[in-house]
Amino acid sequence: MSETATITVERMAHGGRGIGTIDGKVVFVAGAFPGDVVDAAITKNKKSHAQAEIARILQPSALRTEEPCPAFAAGAGCCDFSPLAPAAQLRLKEEILNDQLSRLGGLEELPPIAARSLAPATGWRTRARLGVDAEGRAGFRRARSREVLAGKECAQNAPGLLAGVVGEGAGRFTPGAELIAALGSNGWRGLVETRRAGRGRRAERVERRLDGPAAVEQVVGEDRFSVPVAAFWQAHEAAPEAYVDIVSGLAEEGLAEAGPGRPVGWDLYGGVGLFVPTIASALGEGAEIHSVDLSRAAGGATTPEPRLATRRFHRARVESAVAHLPRPRLVVLDPPRSGAGEAVVGRVAAAAPSAVVHVGCDPATLARDLGAWARAGYRARRVELVDAFPGTHHAEAIALLTPA
Repeated sequence: MSETATITVERMAHGGRGIGTIDGKVVFVAGAFPGDVVDAAITKNKKSHAQAEIARILQPSALRTEEPCPAFAAGAGCCDFSPLAPAAQLRLKEEILNDQLSRLGGLEELPPIAARSLAPATGWRTRARLGVDAEGRAGFRRARSREVLAGKECAQNAPGLLAGVVGEGAGRFTPGAELIAALGSNGWRGLVETRRAGRGRRAERVERRLDGPAAVEQVVGEDRFSVPVAAFWQAHEAAPEAYVDIVSGLAEEGLAEAGPGRPVGWDLYGGVGLFVPTIASALGEGAEIHSVDLSRAAGGATTPEPRLATRRFHRARVESAVAHLPRPRLVVLDPPRSGAGEAVVGRVAAAAPSAVVHVGCDPATLARDLGAWARAGYRARRVELVDAFPGTHHAEAIALLTPA
């Protein structure tokens, strides 16, 4: 295969790459969309497939619109779907999820998928991570690189999130540091300097607080959460309320078809406890909720006391903790991007919950997890796909599972 080739992109792959072929070999083209005809530079050529980057767009896809993100236009990895209209983004994300469920999940019967977008499509991000270059300037990183693109603003960021950090009037910071900014529901912004968390972890060590409170307040319906700046919280300003609404509906649907049982709920990988009030409402008066998370931030954050319920927090690994918990009627789990995995799914299924609501932020790992649920005797009844990351290839999917 030559170093460059003309490729017509036919469909999207997981991870935001377009798929075309050269002499029958599959080629994954970064930054390309279905309908694009491109001159592509081959970056990797393996026996089964090749990888490429766009050298020149010969004929743009009809799906393309104007690029709204200055950071992405400069080469940052932030807004890889921003050249697409929101409706096209949602359609492609649904196609990718269906493909992953079929190929990686191995599901004999695909669950129905209901897809929705969250507004706003820009200015939605309330938490951001940046790098700092050798001159102390903060910025987003170049795609597939550690290089910091200082001073380039991203279309995702909510107004005020990066004031004094990127753009006009930006300050200087410790070279080589990581910065995390978080915006609370009341508009207060916290800014900290951290050490990057290990893979699969949702909180990290704060080295220095630079601005604002150490924790910001997040309001979801009637509930208030005090969330440390470096802890995990959903990025889109509308996502927490949307997820709570979806989880509530799926939990009630799953329990409505089950017989009566002891009102015990498990909140796994729950972080600061976003779904605790929802679990309590679904189980009713006298509910007993067990939250399991290894994160330091989860145990230290202020979570509203669930109404008509008691809550017990277990700072432990999910795979080891669940064997010691009382049998649940309802389980809600929201694992990190790496997924829950076969061991966790098997141990939760062995406890025989009447209903499981599984929240996934990566279509590939969610598909593998749903395959594990099927092998453990649980069927995915339906999936809600939420485009909670407009302008990017990422999406959230929430599945209801019940015993097959």
